[in-house]
Amino acid sequence: TYKHVSSILKQAKKIHHNDWLRHPTPSGDHEQSWRAFKGKNLEKLVGHIIKDEVGSLGLEIVGGNKLERTHSSNLPTVLNKVWQNLQVKFVIDGHASGQLPDVDLIIYDAATAKVLAVLSSKVTLRERIAQTGYWKIKMS
Repeated sequence: TYKHVSSILKQAKKIHHNDWLRHPTPSGDHEQSWRAFKGKNLEKLVGHIIKDEVGSLGLEIVGGNKLERTHSSNLPTVLNKVWQNLQVKFVIDGHASGQLPDVDLIIYDAATAKVLAVLSSKVTLRERIAQTGYWKIKMS
């Protein structure tokens, strides 16, 4: 599948446009709707492509959205520890704070909750340059 992503996306864009014509977004902008759709599904595709290989190494994958949208106290114990291990801590105006980096997929060891890799599947170069630079500085 990954060898044919471009042609798959071209076909998907046509289908998405027809669906969008029947149910347009409030903004009325198909391209904006398509970018969000494409980004979300690129993340799913990357996860699908690497899932078996990551599993064969005895590791797990979790989506960044699952960690971002769920309060850490409501996560299963291992994911709570992954959340804590991934959180970037810093001080603003003398107050300690923390934030999760903007990542799409996290590969971790379920036995230790150690984060081994974070993946960001951006669809535009502009997003990648700005966000990667920002989080590189924060994580350092």
